[in-house]
Amino acid sequence: MAAIKFEDALSRLETIVNELEKGDLPLDGSLKIFEEGIKLSKTCLKMLDDAERKVEILVQETGGKTRLQAFSVEKEDTI
Repeated sequence: MAAIKFEDALSRLETIVNELEKGDLPLDGSLKIFEEGIKLSKTCLKMLDDAERKVEILVQETGGKTRLQAFSVEKEDTI
């Protein structure tokens, strides 16, 4: 079985959250998709951690030393 893409895992996780929030499923069904959601959540977190490590490796200073920086997104002013 091929590895799931991050976007696909996140999309499925969003679907699961929506289904659970509706509250229409029986207990067994809710537990089943909750378990799937936990697995997907762990998968997404691992993918994000792996991507972060790759970014850290790619960010280098002169002299070949790795420089770690906090990443922040500055919000643009909206009118």
